[in-house]
Amino acid sequence: MTITYKDEKGIAGMRLAGRLASEVLDYLTPFIKPGITTNQIDKLAHDYMVDVQGCVPAPLNYTGGGNKPYPKSICTSVNQQVCHGIPNDKPLKKGDIVNVDITVIKDGWHGDTSRMFLIGECSIAAKRLCALTHEAMWHGIQMVKPGATLGDIGHAIQKFAEGHGFSVVREFCGHGIGQGFHEEPQVLHYGRPGTGEKLVEGMTFTIEPMINAGKKEIKEGPEQDGWSIVTRDRSLSAQWEHTVLVTPTGYEVLTLSAGSPPTPAFVK
Repeated sequence: MTITYKDEKGIAGMRLAGRLASEVLDYLTPFIKPGITTNQIDKLAHDYMVDVQGCVPAPLNYTGGGNKPYPKSICTSVNQQVCHGIPNDKPLKKGDIVNVDITVIKDGWHGDTSRMFLIGECSIAAKRLCALTHEAMWHGIQMVKPGATLGDIGHAIQKFAEGHGFSVVREFCGHGIGQGFHEEPQVLHYGRPGTGEKLVEGMTFTIEPMINAGKKEIKEGPEQDGWSIVTRDRSLSAQWEHTVLVTPTGYEVLTLSAGSPPTPAFVK
């Protein structure tokens, strides 16, 4: 396993890229409401990244090691879509939930983050899933410190999510990130405490649990576009994502900005 450890210059680059990725979501937030299409959200994001921030949208034409090139600048996963939903011309409607996943490249460094958005008035079940998935991510983040293990992160997320009657997607995970979009290690969102790679100062990786309201099983989306993944039982799925740095004493979340949702009250 080849893990890259960031020095001061690398950390500064990651901080900038992470903040910019989060600021794309801040910019998009007022536009994400009933009637907008995910293609329109994609264009807003693309133009902001390129023309305002001077960034490169990392997903655009990304192949991910063999897939056909991803055709858009962001991922938008609606309702039962688990991840990698490709923006299209279908308007979002009241009651939908959508994950908007942003990865920018700035000066060679990647910043990767995603948020859930509630479209108009949503069901109590949808609101609960989105809120508790956000908390699940933060339960994982709180485990990050030198000497802890990747299994500690996964266990904290799994225990919390399953304790609320939800399931954790197994096939997709967080990942190391830096000058590469997807680096080592893989960061599973389930597992046993004390297992897996030990965390070391200077590591940067994403924590991005995909939590299903129903069962954990997934399948390729009906679009058969080579990217979109959906829940097998068509239950709702939610995801939140932050990029995290292992510091000498704990962690630093690199993908926070002025418009980031508040951290849960339990976060120290």
